Amino acid sequence: MRAVSRVIAAGLVIVVFTFSLFLMRSQTTSAPDFATAQSVKGLPEITVEIPQGATGSQIAAILAQSGVVKSAEAYFRVAVGDVRAQKVAPGSHRLTVGISARQALDQLLDPERIPSLIRVAEGAWKSEVQQAFLDYGFTKQQVRSAFSGLKLPKGFSNSEGLIFPAQYSFPEGTSAQVAAQSMIDRFSDDEQGRKLLQGTNTYSPQQLLTIASIIQAESTDVDFTKVSRVIYNRLTIGMPLQMDSTVHFVMQARGDIFLSRKATMLNSSYNTYRKYGLPPGPICSPGSAAIKAALEPMQGDWLYFITVAPGDTRFTASFDEFNDWKVLYTKNRKAGAFK
Repeated sequence: MRAVSRVIAAGLVIVVFTFSLFLMRSQTTSAPDFATAQSVKGLPEITVEIPQGATGSQIAAILAQSGVVKSAEAYFRVAVGDVRAQKVAPGSHRLTVGISARQALDQLLDPERIPSLIRVAEGAWKSEVQQAFLDYGFTKQQVRSAFSGLKLPKGFSNSEGLIFPAQYSFPEGTSAQVAAQSMIDRFSDDEQGRKLLQGTNTYSPQQLLTIASIIQAESTDVDFTKVSRVIYNRLTIGMPLQMDSTVHFVMQARGDIFLSRKATMLNSSYNTYRKYGLPPGPICSPGSAAIKAALEPMQGDWLYFITVAPGDTRFTASFDEFNDWKVLYTKNRKAGAFK
């Protein structure tokens, strides 16, 4: 495992922006800020530590005290207005001294400025996360032992889907077990994750996580709530889900939008073309937006959806209309629109 010079906390910080007196003051007074540097090449840099659980105002104070930004208020104003600030990771960050608040946020989010990083992407499979552990420097035995010994939330027997998507950095000497457990614990720290773990009157936490994982795998955030509604509508009337993503999970296949008829016949409890209802568990790690969509689907009568071209996903309750769109999808796919 590669060495790092400072102790840095595991997990991802959700920056909590409380509308305190600090915020009110920053909104009513000027906030001194350094000018935007045209180039940071050759400018002095320092390593800044962002503690686990640091709030937006705490991060702002750290940056100001370190000389990265001219004032805490300047950074706080930028962070409050930029949703990306919620994804600032704890741990060591290599930052340029004397830059604008906007540039400081950009650098905090730059993975190239965070040493010893393990990235868990939204939609990642557990197998891909385990490979990331191997690439980080852990041995196969360490990874196998770590994932077999995880403490999971009540009602779960498998960590698939519970490895929360984030950027994680760890101090030198951190064991694979501690690193992996921090990713599971991070799920419970997320606002939407906590809500999901409470379950509903109709669905258990595992069923909700399974739905969220399908939403994550089937769409982009702009359509998450609609895909969620399609899933619930099909479950309500006893219609098979017929989601390509569940078959791709069985095949461990990525990057191919096409699913052959032969693939839909695979003998697997995860094959939602053959099996009615939800698969036995999640098929990937969903992010907060997909989890929220599983908990709060958009209202609608849709039973079908199809992406006829990149950026053009259509929803309908009509099987005939769906078939018409499927012809268009096939034409576009053969023309290379999805390459």
